[in-house]
Amino acid sequence: MAFNGTWKVDHSENYDKFMEQMGINVMKRKLAEHDNLKITIEQNGNNFHIKESSTFRTKDIDFTLGIHFEYTLADGTELAGTWELEGDKLNGKFTRKDNSKVLLTTRSIVGGELVQTFNYDGVDAKRVFKKQ
Repeated sequence: MAFNGTWKVDHSENYDKFMEQMGINVMKRKLAEHDNLKITIEQNGNNFHIKESSTFRTKDIDFTLGIHFEYTLADGTELAGTWELEGDKLNGKFTRKDNSKVLLTTRSIVGGELVQTFNYDGVDAKRVFKKQ
């Protein structure tokens, strides 16, 4: 349950390049760099409730570890996949509905910070969140 709490984005690494590889246009990428994303995570056993709130939208996401679900990114990209808990790391594997390419993502707690990594089509990125 180490993920429980509210986390606010502190900094990102290679996030613009990652979004570009995802096909997100330059205007949306510039806006996303300053989205002030805040994630609230509530874990109850294998069930997760996540609230993502940013300058542009608020979205509630419910999922169960290992159970396939659908999700839409802020830019409208539709994905389907699963989250798995391996040790102290959440691993997500999602497939885009429009082109069947795979997005891999992880969430882990490192030094008291929530670190989310992304890999899409050969491009890696990272976002680091501080607990509120």
